[in-house]
Amino acid sequence: MLAVIRMLRRVAILISRSTVHGRSWVLCGWALLLIAPAISGCSALVGRASADMAQNLAAAILNQDDPVLVRDALPSYLLLLDSLIEANPDNPATLATAAQLYAAYGAALVDDPQRAQTLTARSRDYGVRALCAAETATCSLEGKSFDEFSAAIAAVRQRNATALYSYSLGTLAWIRENSHDFNALAEIPKVEFALERVLALEPGDLAASTSMYLGILNTLRPLALGGQPDAGRAWFEQAIALSDERDLGIKVEFARGYARLVYDRELHDRLLNEVMSADVKQPGYTLFNIMAQAQAQVLLDAADDYF
Repeated sequence: MLAVIRMLRRVAILISRSTVHGRSWVLCGWALLLIAPAISGCSALVGRASADMAQNLAAAILNQDDPVLVRDALPSYLLLLDSLIEANPDNPATLATAAQLYAAYGAALVDDPQRAQTLTARSRDYGVRALCAAETATCSLEGKSFDEFSAAIAAVRQRNATALYSYSLGTLAWIRENSHDFNALAEIPKVEFALERVLALEPGDLAASTSMYLGILNTLRPLALGGQPDAGRAWFEQAIALSDERDLGIKVEFARGYARLVYDRELHDRLLNEVMSADVKQPGYTLFNIMAQAQAQVLLDAADDYF
């Protein structure tokens, strides 16, 4: 993969230096992918490079320490991912990365509820497509009964854990932005099953965030309306342990989702004060840690009125 990326960078330099040679490389890298997919060598090479580029882009964004810069710049990168998907629409890695970035942008960086719904709907669509591209048995899950859905998800293989995670994250982001819609809420049991399957596949670095999302799902509703606060607390505590407390967003969600739901002011304030005193610069978490501190301060400022 590193060799592919180095080659792609050399191509970019050639493009910038020579119009004629640049056109030749663009023809191989993009036009042939669009108009002659039978030329598998060129298209496969670009597909792998696109996937690596998308993943590296996601890593760079997550390590950024200026949320405003990311908020302003991310739309361009999302459009870039859209273009990569247009060129190679069945690449599960690129689709999965796009699902995750659209979920993050729509759920965390957009204030307009209508836009957030639109963006998370695209995140869900990309997640669905990523999972389908990785596991054909999961295609056409829309409208399936829970038993049919769970049978397909239970068959997802370990190598496709990231695609299943992206599907789950995109759908969860969509549910949260459409929590007023009963049809969206009806998807909760399916997403919960999918996330539990992700954990069963031993997803490595994804385990902490997957546990957090299970905590969120179990605390979206109070006990009287079908929520499972105790199960949610257990998931949040597992997520904190799995992340070695590097992901401050987990504690914010723990405070907002569980502590506020059960009116535990002591736990609420302890979690948020721990966030405020923590070091935000952690590889892979810096951007959302800075945002987590801002959210923690808002929750602390409003705590007297809430409790």
